[in-house]
Amino acid sequence: MRYLILSDIHSNWEALDAVARDARGAYDQALCCGDLVGYCGDPNAVVEWVRAHCALTIRGNHDRACAGIEELEWFNPVARAAAQWTALTLTPGNREFLRGLPKGPAKRDGFELAHGSTSDEDEYVLTPDEAFDAFSYIESRLVFFGHTHVQGGYVWNRDRVETIAGPSGRDNRMDMRMEAECAYLVNPGSVGQPRDGDPRTAFAIYNSDSGVLTYRRAAYDVEGAQRKILAAGLPEILAGRLAVGR
Repeated sequence: MRYLILSDIHSNWEALDAVARDARGAYDQALCCGDLVGYCGDPNAVVEWVRAHCALTIRGNHDRACAGIEELEWFNPVARAAAQWTALTLTPGNREFLRGLPKGPAKRDGFELAHGSTSDEDEYVLTPDEAFDAFSYIESRLVFFGHTHVQGGYVWNRDRVETIAGPSGRDNRMDMRMEAECAYLVNPGSVGQPRDGDPRTAFAIYNSDSGVLTYRRAAYDVEGAQRKILAAGLPEILAGRLAVGR
């Protein structure tokens, strides 16, 4: 089975549409590690696409906040403003869909989906030490996670944890074969708000039959996404950061 792995779409329809077009014909099922909404200006279009196309989606922290599951006090002012606008903009059906998303980790075909750490859905995994702790909680040798908006991940290579970097420079893909004796924490990157210095949308495709993972990047209409952010009255920084991938 070929899986399209998505995470952190954050209401960016232009980026999601680019992923769907770039990955067309390359996957059998789509899965999502959460944070469908927040930050950008097209929450309903994104949620409706995920509802129609993703076989499994777990919740992210922005999904919980925008669906009214928890309070916004712990969000920074920019994220809070976007969450409040999103909560008012979502259709009732899309809000209920977000409210019903399961908490990760969730199992699928011998691997797992998580939003943050495997032990805490809100915890960031950004260093080998944090990954080492996360590996102690995994029940499968492969876990896909998001939350950091950084494409790459970590491999537990027998007695040490090593960092996996995504495609370098302006490459648009990088293939990696999974080794049976290793365990992996794989971040497909953020579809809608990359923070690794590359503004292109990020995603991954995993072939469970061959054990090959492909990190992918694709250019998208950044200016179109920026216009929607500004037209919605959202903080300007949310539009500006899309152009630099930070």
